[in-house]
Amino acid sequence: MTALELERPTEPGGAHPDRGLVRRHPVPTAALACLVSFTAFWIAQRLAHVTMIDLMVYRAEGFTVRNGESLYDMVATSAHLPNTYPPFAALLFTPLTLLGVPAMRTLATAGNLLLLVAVVHLSLRLVGRPLRLPRPAATLALSALLVWCEPVWTTLRYGQINLLLAVLVLWDLTRKDTNRLAGIGIGIAAGLKLTPALFAVFLALAGAVRAAQLIRSGAGARAAWNPWLRQAAVATTTFLATALLSALALPRDSYRFWTEIVFAADRVGEVEITANQSLRGALARLLHSHDPGTAWVVVAGLTTVLGLALAAGSLLRAAGEPPTEGRGSAWAAVACAATALLVSPISWSHHWVWAVPVLVLLGSEALRRSGRAARRWWATTATLGLLFCSFALWWVPHRWHHHEELHQNGAQMLLSGVYPIAGLAVLALTGARLWRLGRRRGPAGGSGPADDGSAARTVRPRT
Repeated sequence: MTALELERPTEPGGAHPDRGLVRRHPVPTAALACLVSFTAFWIAQRLAHVTMIDLMVYRAEGFTVRNGESLYDMVATSAHLPNTYPPFAALLFTPLTLLGVPAMRTLATAGNLLLLVAVVHLSLRLVGRPLRLPRPAATLALSALLVWCEPVWTTLRYGQINLLLAVLVLWDLTRKDTNRLAGIGIGIAAGLKLTPALFAVFLALAGAVRAAQLIRSGAGARAAWNPWLRQAAVATTTFLATALLSALALPRDSYRFWTEIVFAADRVGEVEITANQSLRGALARLLHSHDPGTAWVVVAGLTTVLGLALAAGSLLRAAGEPPTEGRGSAWAAVACAATALLVSPISWSHHWVWAVPVLVLLGSEALRRSGRAARRWWATTATLGLLFCSFALWWVPHRWHHHEELHQNGAQMLLSGVYPIAGLAVLALTGARLWRLGRRRGPAGGSGPADDGSAARTVRPRT
């Protein structure tokens, strides 16, 4: 029984004793389930002899900073992996040099498991769930399940920072509109890894549209300075502060990164390999080419425009929803995340930890409905959950530097493109939701009849 299922009303009479125990003590029961699952996960990772190879690269970056050597000439581990992050990340990795390797790996695993719990908690807050179950119980129960998703498994296998980036972004997106420091998390995340900067772009786009609406309504220029514009400005300022700090501390490396490394997308790795779950990787495999060239530029450009429009549109619609729901904000967040992952030149499978907020959102949509509509949403949730937990992308031939992915057949291309397919499905669902809302109510937000079997709600503006 999942935490989301526990929210449903109980049947009168004859409750199963195990279910009764769960209902009477939901938090301890969920905590025990989470502890058992995390322990099994930890043991499985150790039995798999995970190397945490990316964590070792981070540590090497820290040593490079301490020794005053060139960040972008260094290579680390037996795989000779280069540094691809902005220099700000290397500054934050410096404390790793103070730890021994075993202690560092243990702390990184424990820290990432705690970050997973934080991602689930913030995702539930973003969708306004749970309604009846204590949020800690729902958070722990879902964490026990979602830790087995392939992106989460691979993030911990490599010792990656993807969960940290998701927490920084979600922390910002779930803060109150009155919080003047909202945006700092997105700015720091972008300073560590450039992809999260798209969240600042989507906030600025939604804020600009909202400002134009307010000015047209006669609200005045001062009222037009809305929370989304402020959050985008704070995120941008924070990001620039990380770049300035890096320039002061590491001037040579900063200059080289912003004038050379940032444009060297192929430095990260081979485009066509299965691990690359971006549109560029999928197109390279589809076209049997190391470089999809113009095809990728066109597809990525169209996807960026579509994704940002859907994310901004969802956020604008969220202004007319009750603060307890927040579903429009959640759809905006996952649409922006999917867009960033799809259009990035390289999106490794472990970058797709945004599967966690996606599955929480889809499950919450199913819980809002009943009958056939609920069954459709549960089927959608289960299908995407299966894609992210199946490890299907690794079922095809894949060996580093052997280019086997350039010779895939149709079935293998589908298996090695499961995450881009899932990302496009998220954008399609976001678009379908906006289309339904557009039919039910006008741009101003008003209420309308319930859709897909959900209960009717009174809609009021956010304050």
